[in-house]
Amino acid sequence: MKKVLFLLLLSIPFYAQIKTESFDSEKLAEKRAFTISLPPSYEKNTTKKYPILLLLDGDFLFDPFYGAISYGSYWDDFPETIIVGIHQNHNDERVDDSEFEETQGLPAEKGAAFFEFIGQELLPYIEKKYRTAPFRMIAGLDTTAGYLNFFLYKENPLFNAYLCLNPELAPLMEKRVAEQLNAAKSPVFYYLSTSEDEIKKLAEPIKMLNDNIKKDNNPLVNYKFESFKDAGHYSQTLYAIPSALHQIFESYKPITSSEFSNKIAVLPSGYVDYLEKKYSVLNEALHLDVPIRINDFKAIEAAILKNNAFNELDQLAILADKYYPKSMLAEYELALMYEKQEDYKKAMKRYQNASQMQEIGTLTKTMMLEKYDVMKSKIATKK
Repeated sequence: MKKVLFLLLLSIPFYAQIKTESFDSEKLAEKRAFTISLPPSYEKNTTKKYPILLLLDGDFLFDPFYGAISYGSYWDDFPETIIVGIHQNHNDERVDDSEFEETQGLPAEKGAAFFEFIGQELLPYIEKKYRTAPFRMIAGLDTTAGYLNFFLYKENPLFNAYLCLNPELAPLMEKRVAEQLNAAKSPVFYYLSTSEDEIKKLAEPIKMLNDNIKKDNNPLVNYKFESFKDAGHYSQTLYAIPSALHQIFESYKPITSSEFSNKIAVLPSGYVDYLEKKYSVLNEALHLDVPIRINDFKAIEAAILKNNAFNELDQLAILADKYYPKSMLAEYELALMYEKQEDYKKAMKRYQNASQMQEIGTLTKTMMLEKYDVMKSKIATKK
């Protein structure tokens, strides 16, 4: 059993590249350290770009986020992500970094400099040095969770997703954040969490913020609020992190058995349209260029066969040729269509064509040749 477990662990593609860098900041007039992790495919796939997750309080938020994302990406529920955790707890820098003035509730002194450090120095440095997709997330806890909301105040916010874990809100923030979300002109994800045992000083502004956001109904805002029972100020973080990531990456997930049964198989038609729309929404929401997964092709194929909508296999073949032009997938779908329509001669030809192309998924040359022989025997039987 131990040997099996050891081999299993060796097979998991852990985030191979984790390193600490330092940045000589002119805005802060000091060097700031950050830890960065690159996905396991980063060196193998030299054209792929990855979303970026910026962690405030990276000293203690890096590990739980790293674990959640590496596990989720292993099962393809989350995209592989570049994680950047800013160190803010060596000399309790997080307090000065989050500084704001009390009257207007805006960044001040070191807080203003830290704001410019992130937007004008660190992010440009990361995005120039590494292959990042145009989808940025930012997360923080209590003090830094409140601070990250300042980036929403900009006319064109820097980030696409905000993960506010038990935030300590600056003055007027419970109104301003809701106003900014209501005025959003592009898709934005906003996650807000707290615990039922939170102290009154933090809990009341968070409740007000939640109430204010819920009053508006901007269709461009993907909002989620959670208050965790039997969780303390810090322990709620371990519940919130995976929940927030699932919220943001919901559209990224492959077709599940539940989605197949409840949304796809019950359709009277339009199975290929459903697949195209699913990936269109995914790419638009996350700014990622994700090719249609082979298993999702097979799921749509199964729905088509289940409902005897054989003509749609032609559309599926066109889509397959677009994404996997060198593979046998498109020819196989056409062969299957002709087979179901009992045009065995055309089916035989397509299976033969497929046998000469690249294998993909569970489709093999042997399988295509076997299908060719079956079609040939059916033609002989009909004669």
